[in-house]
Amino acid sequence: MIDAALYDAKPYDREYFDRALGHERIAWQFHEFRLSAQTAATADGMRVVCIFVNDHVDRACIAGLAKGGVKLIALRCAGFNNVDLKTAQEFGIAVVRVPAYSPHAVAEHAIGLLLTLNRHIHRAYNRVREHNFSLNGLVGFDLAGKTVGIIGTGKIGRITAQIFRGFDCRVIAHDLIPTADWAAQHGIEYTSLTALLQNSDIISLHLPLTPETFHFFHRDTIQQMKHGAYLINTSRGKLIDTTALLDALKTGHLGGVALDVYEEEEGVFFEDHSEHLLQDDELNLLLTFPNVLITSHQAFLTREALGEIARVTTENILRLDAEQPPLDGTAL
Repeated sequence: MIDAALYDAKPYDREYFDRALGHERIAWQFHEFRLSAQTAATADGMRVVCIFVNDHVDRACIAGLAKGGVKLIALRCAGFNNVDLKTAQEFGIAVVRVPAYSPHAVAEHAIGLLLTLNRHIHRAYNRVREHNFSLNGLVGFDLAGKTVGIIGTGKIGRITAQIFRGFDCRVIAHDLIPTADWAAQHGIEYTSLTALLQNSDIISLHLPLTPETFHFFHRDTIQQMKHGAYLINTSRGKLIDTTALLDALKTGHLGGVALDVYEEEEGVFFEDHSEHLLQDDELNLLLTFPNVLITSHQAFLTREALGEIARVTTENILRLDAEQPPLDGTAL
């Protein structure tokens, strides 16, 4: 048996990991709390730790994991900015991730957020449940004929672009490494970032979080956008400078904002805070805008994605035990 600890565990994590192929060979310990330097001692005796986006695996944490015998850090997500990879290598701990659990899940959620926000479906739902059938204030716009800018054309960005093409949108894209054949096949035009910002009615972000993309959307970037444009972010919260975003909303420069991620979501998202006051003033303010729609980092949350996350993670753990290399594209 392989001893493994899974942190920030939710009921759906337990469900899918407990039925993944080969699960009977892993002795899981599920912890609801997050992994950090302060909780690393709970992994003593484990060969594997499995973490999510808000666990903090810095140098101090990794040192504690190594002392306790951990040989593998398995991220059950695509992003890895919360892990000190250099230190993990220094301590001889392998790191793997799930690079593409379901790009369709995230792309479809991005579209769903936009449709809900644009056509005021969330507001209409609440009205009708109170027997208010008025249509005042619920006017939206047709997606057909609008220009959509996709920033980042990895797997998720490409699928999002293709869905927008299905709505008869003009789609333009920006990426440091363009995929020319794909763009030609789907009628998508690569352009400069400046041109994309200035010409897009809707912009959807599909970038990883790196030092270069931190606050990729800041005051100057946002001001280059068309007046009244919509901004969607289902990637990483720290791609957007929240203070600058709030300023653009206050002045009416942005027509709408749809977020599945938030700059300071750690300690807030994935948890129930309904019984007490949120201490994040900027998030509280964002939630007051009628043209802002926020979900709690749930774009990945489909049966297909959860199944793939459990499958890939379990397979990589079994490969560690068999002294085999990780699945292609998963090692960091």
